[in-house]
Amino acid sequence: MSRWDGYKPAMAMIGLQCIYAGLALFTRAALLQGMSPRVFVVYRRDPRRRPFGLRSFYLIFVSSLIGVTGNQNAYFEGLFLSSSTIATAMTNLMPAITFVMAATAGMEKVNPRSFSSIAKIIGTVLCVGGAVSMALLKGPKLLNTQFLPSDSLFGNGGENLQLGCLFLFGSSCFWSFWIIMQVEISESCPDHFYSSIWICFLSSFQSAIFAVFIDHDFEAWQLNSVLEIGSCIYAGLATAVTFYVQAWCISKRGPLFCAMFNPLCTVITTIIAACFLHENLYVESLVGAFGVIVGLYVVLWGKAKDLEDSKRDTNPKLPCQEQRKNIHVLVVESSDKTNGKIDLEEPLLPHQSNQTTLAD
Repeated sequence: MSRWDGYKPAMAMIGLQCIYAGLALFTRAALLQGMSPRVFVVYRRDPRRRPFGLRSFYLIFVSSLIGVTGNQNAYFEGLFLSSSTIATAMTNLMPAITFVMAATAGMEKVNPRSFSSIAKIIGTVLCVGGAVSMALLKGPKLLNTQFLPSDSLFGNGGENLQLGCLFLFGSSCFWSFWIIMQVEISESCPDHFYSSIWICFLSSFQSAIFAVFIDHDFEAWQLNSVLEIGSCIYAGLATAVTFYVQAWCISKRGPLFCAMFNPLCTVITTIIAACFLHENLYVESLVGAFGVIVGLYVVLWGKAKDLEDSKRDTNPKLPCQEQRKNIHVLVVESSDKTNGKIDLEEPLLPHQSNQTTLAD
């Protein structure tokens, strides 16, 4: 193993967050030029279809409806109504929301006397508090340049900050629910490759129906600029690359290692959006984003503490068994040595043969 092999997962996650930041920035720029968020969701999906059984069709249909169609439509609508910085900061709510949903469903244990449970609760409060401050509090602007389009389903982009944050919060809830559903889907459908293909196919169909129902105008489906076409292509390629890279990093270092790099996307997006897209930055928004990031790390610390406690509860049993085996081996060896000593004390020749020898 070379000296760089240990740095490969970290370098891959840094590149992954740069891709996510580029996705938020390019998509935001394309939406500002007049592209419909619903049409963008349809164009970025891959509608290829593979044979699949009907055993898990209901779960996969609901998963695609919530985790892809609902999640992405809410995310890109919220991205258009708010800003790239707030959109990437809101994604850090997912671990906290997942913890609340899993605890409500009984899949996550909550012990008020445990430091890990207290940490996860405090981290969740920090995440939610930071998200609320980003949505409701503005304060002085750090950048006064305005860049306001007018092609949203609910109003002018950039003007409905609270509504955009609400959409982004709903997107995080949809994605957290999708993560919890994967447990049941994995049990009923162990083949993740085919289930992923069907999720993409069904989500493309669902997104197309939703977009046609909302955007009646045929002009909304036309891609009028290179930026709009490039953003759709980039989003499709980024989805494929990020799925592979993230799966590889999880196999190497685990899910907590990958989740720790999520705030890096917010930092990259904030810097680039302020320099090139001239997005409005507010003091309270940055403070709220910082609170969300701190809450994320507190929740991750609590989850890591849970893993350590679970290992500590299971590992002590193993040494006890090993000690019992060692004791058993020592007893057997000592008994063998004792038997050997007794055998050696006995005459090697029978008593009669000794008498015969003396007689001779």
